[in-house]
Amino acid sequence: MLSARWLEKRKPYWTRLEAIVERTGRRGIGVLSYRELQELGQLYRQVAADLATVREDPMSRRLADYLNQLLGRAHNLIYMGRKARPRGILEFYRATFPQVFRLTFSYTLLAFLLFAAGTLAGFIWCLAEPEFQRFFLGPHMTATIERREMWTHSIVSMKPLASSAIMTNNLAVSFTVFALGITAGLGTVSMLLQNGLLMGVISAACWQAGMARQLAEFVAPHGVLELPAIFIAGGAGLLIARGLLFPGTMLRRDSLVFYGGQAVRLVLGIIPWLVVAGLIEGFISPTPIPWGTKFLLAACLAGLAILYVTQAGRASPRAGL
Repeated sequence: MLSARWLEKRKPYWTRLEAIVERTGRRGIGVLSYRELQELGQLYRQVAADLATVREDPMSRRLADYLNQLLGRAHNLIYMGRKARPRGILEFYRATFPQVFRLTFSYTLLAFLLFAAGTLAGFIWCLAEPEFQRFFLGPHMTATIERREMWTHSIVSMKPLASSAIMTNNLAVSFTVFALGITAGLGTVSMLLQNGLLMGVISAACWQAGMARQLAEFVAPHGVLELPAIFIAGGAGLLIARGLLFPGTMLRRDSLVFYGGQAVRLVLGIIPWLVVAGLIEGFISPTPIPWGTKFLLAACLAGLAILYVTQAGRASPRAGL
């Protein structure tokens, strides 16, 4: 437990950093003197060290949230306008993205639960009302499934073009799910439920036609990256909604800047996932490769993804995320 003496000693530094951040207002860092700029850097490092200490005390979670938000605002102030460098991009994917993912995991989990709820509803609805399948999927796709044929044969005949279209579509869906967070999260929630509903209906239709394995071997190789990427984008949209609806002790503008910064980092982080998923969906998923090979590839990709988001960047500073 943190001592009252330690808190009393450190609090002036937090107050001073907050005062400097508030002083910049809308005019940015240019209003600060050279001495204040030096002080800003020193306070940022000191408060980052304080945050690490506070996080070790489970009873000080609210204080940790306050310091993390304060550091986030200071971080945006210090690093705004810095020219991106290749090394910075590598550092982002090596450490920053997995750190932000772990810090905001509850939002990604909520996005997954919304998608899963839609999937379950679609599956049950399709079993209870067979006509719903035809209405939702359309007569052409329904007829294809009833003939026990996969609808993916068109991808095989034009792999490069299909792969490019798939990447573009996946990026568009992910960015839309993210951007709709500005609707207080209503658009994000709606898209997650709709996409889950579609997955549930397709799963039920293939299961009834005896094509469950064919569907699984098509979805698994690319789905282990594509679906989590969509959940992360959904979590980013929910983060924006959090900043808009629940600013806490911050001004709503500052809250949106802070949570929006985390959300943008999440969305930028999933771009390579979606590119790889698009390549796999275009060149591997629809091809007649043995199903065991496809499931093995899916297991390896899932294992690497889990290892990456849970372990990468743990040795790096986490301040201001």
